[in-house]
Amino acid sequence: MDRPHNLFAALRAAFPADLDATAIESIAPDGSTRHYSWAELDQASARIANLLDAHGLEPGARVAVQVEKSVEALALYLATLRAGLVFLPLNTAYRSSEIEYFLQDAEPAVVVCTPAAFSWVSRIAFQAGTQAVYTLGDDQSGSLLERAAHHAGTHTPAPCGADALAAIVYTSGTTGRSKGAMLTHGNLLANAVTLKDYWGWQQGDVLIHALPIFHVHGLFVAIHAALLGASKMLWFAKFDPAAVVAALPRATVFMGVPTLYVRMLGEAALTRAAAANMRLFISGSAPLLIETFRAWQERTGHTILERYGMSETTMLTSNPYGPDARFGGQDERRGGTVGFPLPGVDLRIAGATDQPLPAGEIGSIQVRGASVFGGYWRMPEKTAQEFTADGWFRTGDVGQMDARGYVHIVGRSKDLIISGGYNVYPAEIESFLNELPGVAESAVVGVPHPDFGEVGVAVVVPRAGSRPQPAELLAALKAQLANFKIPKHCVLVSELPRNTMGKVQKNLLRDAYGGLFSTIK
Repeated sequence: MDRPHNLFAALRAAFPADLDATAIESIAPDGSTRHYSWAELDQASARIANLLDAHGLEPGARVAVQVEKSVEALALYLATLRAGLVFLPLNTAYRSSEIEYFLQDAEPAVVVCTPAAFSWVSRIAFQAGTQAVYTLGDDQSGSLLERAAHHAGTHTPAPCGADALAAIVYTSGTTGRSKGAMLTHGNLLANAVTLKDYWGWQQGDVLIHALPIFHVHGLFVAIHAALLGASKMLWFAKFDPAAVVAALPRATVFMGVPTLYVRMLGEAALTRAAAANMRLFISGSAPLLIETFRAWQERTGHTILERYGMSETTMLTSNPYGPDARFGGQDERRGGTVGFPLPGVDLRIAGATDQPLPAGEIGSIQVRGASVFGGYWRMPEKTAQEFTADGWFRTGDVGQMDARGYVHIVGRSKDLIISGGYNVYPAEIESFLNELPGVAESAVVGVPHPDFGEVGVAVVVPRAGSRPQPAELLAALKAQLANFKIPKHCVLVSELPRNTMGKVQKNLLRDAYGGLFSTIK
């Protein structure tokens, strides 16, 4: 059977026969709940799609959205797909100068913001040529829903080819101005179908959704799989570890970033009994410490499935959910790895001239497949730079593939430290640091040095109640690693700076410690 190319049409086709059943149970911080049926989700997205249609927009027009997480915000996303327009999610932490850049670059026809931000967002939007600015609050307030209420609750999805643009996701821009990754209906649908099958979604699954929805993880990975699986979602606008642990007995699947798992481990209520009904815990968006991996196994009896993806490609690899025939029936989820390339994804480890490297060697991770984007918005030169002559996308990540086929992420290419002519991979040093007594976690960054060009600085978060000595930590590393890999300085901090998805912001650390060796003569 031919699958519809419009992503919304494919998701809608998977809705259960009983449209009056609960699709989403929204759980407020005070514990109160609101239930949304499948029919209500369908009707809400139809009304908003009809409102968007009323503007007479051309196919491919952009809809930029910076609102708080709500079920109504999800309906707006579905409506945008339904209308054949392009969804542009924006982090709720962005401020005026950042929003100005995104709106000038993407030139959206419609902008939706929170009621509180309307005055300054609308000024920027109209200067960028936006036709309409609507508001949407997380309490069902705002002009978007008020206007949409006057439109019909039925809507025929716009016809879209697989190569029609569905979303533009801007990268973080830590190494320059942010780039808009263009994802098509075909990209997103291919990945959603793969994940639904590979992660064993089944009738009766219930997903705990506690992630933000301005990012690939929460918006595409979690929501698409749940909708394709006709699975109910327990919806948390904000992550609350105690509330999520309390919800585990009513759920079967949880997706989170490592920080969420660490916080849940701090809850005494997290036990094997609490997690007995759960089928699958998935982690991504940032590296999962092996300590967290093991602690979760011990406390819950479950092994976290770690996977790997990025804005430009959605998901690329995954530890196995069950036996994988491609790899001799292996079903082991291995801590410290991101598993195997997903079905339909080709992945290679390449050297400096893009030649494939043998198993075990460290090189750049390059990929191709149906989920890989076609390029960056209005950046043809940058797009050309990021693809090899034979069509592989250079992810910018450094890794290795072992003899069994498991992929290990070593770090980002931009994090590579070249010290005295030697390549130093921070992730390798961090893995040793994190095993030392008194260390909770660490980050290693490269900073300028007059003699070596660059040297490493180790930024360490001590365990509660511990105060390891920086000199002793460096001495312990010297007993395990080559001397050129040893950081030249170590500092203790209370916490590492992270973005909203839990990734350590190493650019901030490089800025903070970049002048350490500037006075050396």
